[in-house]
Parts: sequence; C-alpha cells; structure tokens
Amino acid sequence: MKPVISVKGLSVSYESTRVLANIFLDLTPGSIYGVIGPNGAGKSTLFKAILGIIPVNTGHIQIEGKPIDEVRKVMAYVPQKDEVDWSFPATVFDIVLMGRYPHKRFFERMNKDDRNKAEEALVKMGIEELRNRQIGALSGGQQQRVFLARALCQEARIFLLDEPFVGVDMTTEHKIIDIMKYMAAEGNTFMVVHHDLASADDYFDQIIMLNQRLIACGPTKDVFTRENISKTYAPQLKIFQQLGLLEGRR
Repeated sequence: MKPVISVKGLSVSYESTRVLANIFLDLTPGSIYGVIGPNGAGKSTLFKAILGIIPVNTGHIQIEGKPIDEVRKVMAYVPQKDEVDWSFPATVFDIVLMGRYPHKRFFERMNKDDRNKAEEALVKMGIEELRNRQIGALSGGQQQRVFLARALCQEARIFLLDEPFVGVDMTTEHKIIDIMKYMAAEGNTFMVVHHDLASADDYFDQIIMLNQRLIACGPTKDVFTRENISKTYAPQLKIFQQLGLLEGRR
C-alpha cells in the first residue's frame, strides 16, 4: 500500500534551536495516528512542515506521491484553539462554508451545492442549531465541532488535528472519535496530537511517538510500550508511574 504521507529526513529549526531532527515517516491510508510526545517535542511543527506553512532545513515530504502545493485541497487542518481569533465576526455557518474555498477558483462564488455540503457537515457534528451563532460565543466543545465541521465540508482525505480535545467535554470527545473511526474505515487518514496517554489505546490504531526525534511509529499494540513511553517522556516518567499510566504495559 502506497503511503498517503511520506516524510524523508525532515529536520526543522527555529533560529538556532533544532525542533525536529531527521524524521522518517510513511503513513498509510485508512488509519488514525495519535501523535504523542511532551510539550516542545515538535508535534505542531511536524504538522506545519507537512502542510508546507513553515520552512524546513532538510528533508522531503510528499502527499499521495506529490508535493503539497499540488494536492492541498485533500488536506484539512484543525489548529490549536489558541491560534484562532475567536472575536472574528463570522457565524458558525460562515466558518464551516470556508471549507469549500480550496475547491473554488479565484473570486468564484459559493453555490447551492457548497451550501448543502456545509449543512451536511453541521448535521454530522450535531451543531446545526448553532448555525447563526458567532464563533466566540460558543463553548470550547462547540468551537472544536465547528472547525471539524469545516474540515468535513472540505471533503478532504487527510486530516491533521492539533489537540482537538482541549476544552472539550467527554460526550463531544467520544463523538469526534466515533466520526474519525467511521471516516477512517472509508479510507480517510487522521493525524491527531493527543496528550491523554490513558485513552490512546482506545482512540488510535497507530501511534507516532515524538520528542524532537522519532521514537517509534506503528500499530498501537506494538509501539505504545513502557520502553517507548520511557524514551519519549523521560523527565515525566516518575509522575506517570505514580499515576499508574504504565501499569500493564510490556
């Protein structure tokens, strides 16, 4: 099976600080990848490098065998909440409809089909009753549903979600996971930055463990082990032991 995302020898620095070093990844379609690592491990930087929105020092990245600029509309990105201007004067429907922009030519107007797809995305995320609300007036969970609905409206095949469960209640979190699993079964691919190690086994069929370098990547049952967690989170290891997060792991 050809990789849907291929990263070869990626290194990224901010000024003189190395953030990612010599990363090699091949991601297969139809999987949900949990991207696991401590703060400052380079998880968000990896996403931005894949999306082509930051310069890289070395390395080669292809999406479905092509450079990102040739296939950008197949990729949907949900950033961290603190990267969004929640005072922006736009309604929920306006934001979701923005997902159609990658499919439009310059100055081409939205049509009935675009609006129907936005309505369908609202329904899938269970937020159709919020369609006329300003995004800043929503709860954290509602805001995340809006940006996920925008990604659905885009009809992408590859989804990069940066900490989508921050500020989200458990009901919404489980709904998002259920939608991702359904879409992955249809061949879509997800990369999800996640911090709750206790739920990683249930949420992800593949794990990428990162701490500036790649610690491990593969099926969750194979790579999400005590040894790899120790390598990834060395300074926090004692806390994880006290919380019982390593119990039962080989």
